[in-house]
Amino acid sequence: MSRGLPWRTYKQYLIDTYSTSVYRIGVDGGFSCPNREKDRSGGCVFCDATGASATYQRDGEGIWKRDSSFQKKVAHCGPRKKISLDKRLLSLEKQVEKGKTFILERYNTEAMSLYFQAWTSTYAPMDELKAIFDKGLSLYPFTEFIVSTRPDCLDDDVIDLLVSYKKQVKDVWVEVGLQSGNDETLKLINRGHDVESFSQAVLKLHDNGIKVSTHIITGLPNESYKEYDQTIKIINNLKIEAIKIHNLDILGGTALFEEYIRGELAVASTHRAIEHCMYFLRRISKDVIVQRLLCETPPHRLAAPRKFYDKSKFIQHLEKRMKIENAKQGDLYNGE
Repeated sequence: MSRGLPWRTYKQYLIDTYSTSVYRIGVDGGFSCPNREKDRSGGCVFCDATGASATYQRDGEGIWKRDSSFQKKVAHCGPRKKISLDKRLLSLEKQVEKGKTFILERYNTEAMSLYFQAWTSTYAPMDELKAIFDKGLSLYPFTEFIVSTRPDCLDDDVIDLLVSYKKQVKDVWVEVGLQSGNDETLKLINRGHDVESFSQAVLKLHDNGIKVSTHIITGLPNESYKEYDQTIKIINNLKIEAIKIHNLDILGGTALFEEYIRGELAVASTHRAIEHCMYFLRRISKDVIVQRLLCETPPHRLAAPRKFYDKSKFIQHLEKRMKIENAKQGDLYNGE
């Protein structure tokens, strides 16, 4: 466990591993997503037009207030407009510089990792992919190299390229979206892949010495603790190194938003989201690094839940609840 908390935090893992705090620079490499192409009907039902890019990298969102009202006029999902490679490389330079400035001013540290956060960051021809990754890693002596992607965009050539960067940084991570370990749910949310393809991608990454973080969402439609148990089993059996837990948010411009405004969908309260989060924490292995515990969507893009704790308050209440119940990460882990 991390010092003072009943779960293993990413911050403590980084300090234990590198003897210092390390902060990520989240960048957008100009990628799109195969699930946004016409034959996949506009992408995952929960994903909006920003493609999960870092908030501080988006114009108008670098500083946002928690009491901002929801803006109904938002862009809808679809294929991303193609950007020339030269423009993408130039944009990457600017993003890294902006990220470095932000981290130095806010955290006063020079230890940073490069994090291709937005969209599907391995969805590109190999020559483009290599040019973008090479450029990004040339801009600073990064500690870790982290790439966020989908399990259906990790063929052997991509993995070989990622492995090659282990010579330049201290570690390479790949974030692979899962969201749910249940195929029926994956169909319902239009993920465009099944659980088996996720499992095979993780096994290939592990075979090549690459660490894996995975994203899961609590509160998805038609899911209960039975479905959570299946997702937990997959995480434990695959020995995934890290996890990001997100409560379900309803963002403007998404398919879920359309269901929500028709009254066909509800989201979990803060209290319920804490229960779901604790359920996962107690049943995953104590060795899993916990990188995230909730969504932090800027409120002007968030339709629901509108009344929800901020990160600090959520963690305080989760910690308090777990301590009252004498609960810790992995205390109900059953070995699978």
